Amino acid sequence: MRQFLLRSSTLCLALAGLLTACATSKPSVYQHEEFDTVGTFSRDYHASAAATCEAARRTLLSQGYVISKHQPEQVEGYKNFQPNMDVHVVIEFHVVCAPDGADGATAFVNAVQDKYVVKKQSNSATLGVSALGSVSLPFGASEDSLAKVGSETIPTVQFYDRFFALVDHYLEEAAASAPGDGGAGKEPAQ
Repeated sequence: MRQFLLRSSTLCLALAGLLTACATSKPSVYQHEEFDTVGTFSRDYHASAAATCEAARRTLLSQGYVISKHQPEQVEGYKNFQPNMDVHVVIEFHVVCAPDGADGATAFVNAVQDKYVVKKQSNSATLGVSALGSVSLPFGASEDSLAKVGSETIPTVQFYDRFFALVDHYLEEAAASAPGDGGAGKEPAQ
């Protein structure tokens, strides 16, 4: 009897531990948000908001992005990738240029990566025969469609650093070609 009670209590403790482990959930995604002033997604420039967004537009165009929205203080663009036959990736850039004071602007940028996979669907035909009922016959046709399997904001600092370096380049070009200062500025403010 004592051995039975020992086994029962051990089993109860094991079940309680298992239930506790199941009840403990993984931390939510938002708990990793830092909201600090490091600036992965933004840079300050000594240029007007319109000049900064024009440099961002040229940056995206120079890398093969299609511009889907262009306003003086906002640019959006996307580019398609196909790393292999069954995977399709779209990177979408969103740039907002906010004026800062008389001769400065902050460019806020984020890039979202959407991933799709090819989903194959085979088709069949149903034939109604009065003596037999209905018969389903595969006729060998299939359709491929893309199914979205993931979407993520790209968090890599180096990715944005390369983008901002090219924005710097286009702002410098604009300043060099403009008579006088032209409001484009030569260096970003950090």
